[in-house]
Amino acid sequence: MSPAGSIAVLQAHELRFTWPGAAAPCIDIAQFEVRAGEAVFLHGPSGCGKSTLLSLLAGVLVTGSGRVSLLGQDWAALGGSARDRRRVAHVGYIFQQFNLLPYLSVMDNVLLPCRFSARRRAQGSRAQAEQLLAGMGIGAQLWGRSALQLSVGQQQRVAAARALVGRPEVVIADEPTSALDEDRREAFLDVLLAACASHGSALVFVSHDRRIAERFGRHVLLPEINRAAAHAQPA
Repeated sequence: MSPAGSIAVLQAHELRFTWPGAAAPCIDIAQFEVRAGEAVFLHGPSGCGKSTLLSLLAGVLVTGSGRVSLLGQDWAALGGSARDRRRVAHVGYIFQQFNLLPYLSVMDNVLLPCRFSARRRAQGSRAQAEQLLAGMGIGAQLWGRSALQLSVGQQQRVAAARALVGRPEVVIADEPTSALDEDRREAFLDVLLAACASHGSALVFVSHDRRIAERFGRHVLLPEINRAAAHAQPA
């Protein structure tokens, strides 16, 4: 649960989004917010708009109707470069496809947000990155390797460490346990939830795996809040 009196770090109001060429919106949400320190489990069937909503919350996509704000700043009021700077400073994003850079080592991939954000650099360190990697079972012998030399499951955990380094106010996770076996999944969740709780970071976690829902303070079934779910394109 979010701490008493915590502020809303993410807010969406009358949010509608339609993919170019589509006849109807895939997202139509009257109201949605996430408060500081809150851990939200977001779920729903394929095609209900989960990944699209995450991209809107993080300013990767910008809506033409309604408002989505991060820490009170409307994403639509910012240009592309300004959105990129704000995202890297305040949002840790675990992408479904990881988005690791193949020409960088594991450690350099994790520290990447600190290169592009003074805020993340001030809050993060190599020691913090080492602690996160070790906690997720990525041993020191792998830190100097290219990310592409790792297994899919290992790459997924490296992407999570990168999202957490520098203590972002918001962590967004798109199916981050899909490539992990049960033991690795539980260890991953231990590190992710503990880090977010320690940093006071809000967590929005998308998964099809309902078995892990009990570990989160709040559950949101997207079709219940998304009025366009019946017409949504695949997320």
